[in-house]
Amino acid sequence: MKQIFDHIVSSLQPVYSLSEARELAFWVIEETTGLTRTDVLCGKDTQNISNIEIILQRLCKKEPIEYIFGHCLWSGLDLLVNSATLIPRPETAELVTLITRQVTTPHLRVLDIGTGSGCIALALQQAQPTWQVTGVDVSEKALQVAQQNAVRNQLPVIFEHKDILTDEIDDFDIIVSNPPYVTNSEKVDMKSNVLDYEPHTALFVPDDNPLLFYRRIAELRKATHLFFEINERFGAAMIQLLRACHYTDIHLYQDQYGKDRFVYGRIEA
Repeated sequence: MKQIFDHIVSSLQPVYSLSEARELAFWVIEETTGLTRTDVLCGKDTQNISNIEIILQRLCKKEPIEYIFGHCLWSGLDLLVNSATLIPRPETAELVTLITRQVTTPHLRVLDIGTGSGCIALALQQAQPTWQVTGVDVSEKALQVAQQNAVRNQLPVIFEHKDILTDEIDDFDIIVSNPPYVTNSEKVDMKSNVLDYEPHTALFVPDDNPLLFYRRIAELRKATHLFFEINERFGAAMIQLLRACHYTDIHLYQDQYGKDRFVYGRIEA
């Protein structure tokens, strides 16, 4: 096994740092052989990996390993992902934690707008089983993945097709959204593993209207509690937007990296 591990690391090092190459090597071995990191470190042996060179070629092209194997572990969930869905980020798991710590009332109706793989909706349902959680998305292909993830994780989330920019929605107790928020001009600073593989419709907004989705959702005024994941550049603008829409108790939260990442607002009943 050490020989296979070293081969993977050496093959990836021209493209990745040593630490990244080692992490990917552990991941590849676990996915293809079932051996854990501990098994590898303890020298447990296995047969050769038949498709290892194909996997390495794809990794060397910076294709995300989550897409290569078709799933990822995130916030206690095993989620299917593909090119129709974003790969869930650690920051988004922080958003789920923020919501479940701030709102603990049972039997609430919750809407996740731009649900993608369903990660936020499913994590909220897992954390609060009495909540009635719905996820909506404009992408039919993403919704197919989300519905499979609900079955895969045995969680009763409802997924529906909606274009939030044109369709109306019902009233909810909580609305959460991690909509497209990267401006087109920021593409030049993005890594190729994101820019070349993840869905652009779930990532980018026009430079001249970067709060497009946030404004629409806020103006609908359809929930008591409103939670957003945001572009770190627009924290102050988001506070102004929610104030203009008559939200109160507005808070801007930083993520684990110290960046402005989440905004909360409330509408009094």
